[in-house]
Amino acid sequence: MKVILNQDVKHLGEEGDVKVVANGYARNFLLPRNLALPYNEMTVAYFEGRKAEIEARKAEKRKDAASLKEKLEAYTVSLVMPAGPNGKLYGAVTNQSVADELQKNGFDIERKRIEIPGTAIKSVGKYHATVRLYEAATAELAIEVVSQEEAAKAAEAAAKAKEAEATESTEA
Repeated sequence: MKVILNQDVKHLGEEGDVKVVANGYARNFLLPRNLALPYNEMTVAYFEGRKAEIEARKAEKRKDAASLKEKLEAYTVSLVMPAGPNGKLYGAVTNQSVADELQKNGFDIERKRIEIPGTAIKSVGKYHATVRLYEAATAELAIEVVSQEEAAKAAEAAAKAKEAEATESTEA
C-alpha cells in the first residue's frame, strides 16, 4: 500500500515522504495512529500545500545537526574502566557505555547512532567513534579510555598540586 507519512516514523521515514508499506502495517498501525495517510490525489494536494512548512522543519533539523556536530567534535568522552597491568580492559567499552556517558554530559544521542570501530574497545587508549546525526551528517567523537589505577593516580596528583598551591598562597 502506498502512503504519505503525516509525521516522522522511526525506521520508516520523515513527514511528507511517500512510502510503499505492507497493507497490514498501514491498516493496523500507521493509519489508526494518524502517522500516515493513504496516497491519493487529495492527500498529495494536501501535502503539496504543506511542502514549505515541511522543508522548513527539515532545514531546522539540518541546522541542529550541524551545531551538534561542532559540539561533539570539540568534546572528548573520558571513560574510567577497570583494566589489567598491561592495559587490557576487564570489560569492554561499547556504544551503550559511550551513550550513557554522553547522556550524563547533556547530549541526547541513541546508542544505535554511535559506531565504534570493531564494535567494542577492549584496551586503554584514545579512539574515535562515528556518530550518525541527521541524513548524511556524521560527527567524529574522541574517546579516551583510562584504567581505574591511572585515574586514581591522576586524581591524587591533582589533589597534591592543589594542596601545594594552597600552602604557597597562605605563605605569601
